[in-house]
Amino acid sequence: MTYAAPVRELVHQLKFKGNRAVAPILGRLLAERLAFAGSESPDIVLPVPLHKARLRERGFNQAVEIARVIARTRNVPLALQAAFRVRQTEPQSRLQGVPARRANLRGAFRVDGIVRGLHVAILDDVVTTGATVGELSRELLRAGARRVDVWACCRAGPPGDRA
Repeated sequence: MTYAAPVRELVHQLKFKGNRAVAPILGRLLAERLAFAGSESPDIVLPVPLHKARLRERGFNQAVEIARVIARTRNVPLALQAAFRVRQTEPQSRLQGVPARRANLRGAFRVDGIVRGLHVAILDDVVTTGATVGELSRELLRAGARRVDVWACCRAGPPGDRA
């Protein structure tokens, strides 16, 4: 889906207003889209991790809230301890362009070896340039993941602005 109304408003309600009641709605919408597309079920679903400081500030990780629905719907384990954000980064929404976003995320994630040989689906709320999921994907593959898919509720940004 495109990052536009009404999905954009749902994401904003969850991410910036703390309205967790919309997470199941976003999760069901994504689950329906994945089923319609016939996407293969992964071995684990990995929500994009937040840094512990951002998690304390927000009180929850919106990707985890959405991933719970997807994992339950697809009967796939939710991997909350497979990756960590080890470096606090600027919010990507404050940065312009792919180079700045990539630089911001460089070295931000650490992946546990439990992903070795697994098909991992990264779950995020919004993918804009792909810098976040790209960096996390590279770390998963370095740790031995067999395959990495990216699942997101919506896509934002112009088509030419991709990492």
